[in-house]
Amino acid sequence: MSKITPLVISVLALVFGVFTFFYLKNSSELVYVDVNRLLDGYKRTAVVKKEFEAKANTLKANADSLLTDWQNELKNYEKERSSMSKKELELKQELLSNKQQQINSYQQAVQKQIQQEDQKITQTVINDINDFVKEYGEQKGYRIIFGATGGGTIMYAQDGSDLTDEVLEELNTQFTGK
Repeated sequence: MSKITPLVISVLALVFGVFTFFYLKNSSELVYVDVNRLLDGYKRTAVVKKEFEAKANTLKANADSLLTDWQNELKNYEKERSSMSKKELELKQELLSNKQQQINSYQQAVQKQIQQEDQKITQTVINDINDFVKEYGEQKGYRIIFGATGGGTIMYAQDGSDLTDEVLEELNTQFTGK
């Protein structure tokens, strides 16, 4: 009887070990999502970009309008230049130079504002995706969901490890309210 007990304990330990190995392997499955595909495929990204482009185009149009006005003033100056006195020429040149500097400053400010706004909306969409992926991972019982960016962060993964399509579908469903 004493010989059977160690054998039974060994078999039970082996069965328990195999069961634990496969159970833990499945519960800690390593999966990933392709962040670029999520950003491109997320419907909110297109909506936000369209709004951003409209705002950016308005800002650029204002700057372009100022530049066109300045160019027209410069053309008029070139035409009327021969009939102006030396003092008028100096004043007009100074006025045109100051206006050009103001327009350049305005264009730089507009460009900076556009870049900041682009970063802001991109970060908002990324935060939205990150929050969703976190919630998705918790609901599905994943311990880790990696984010691949196409820059070599995930070099290889077995089939079934890529959750991008599933996450994207549910993310878009949540966004559209279906």
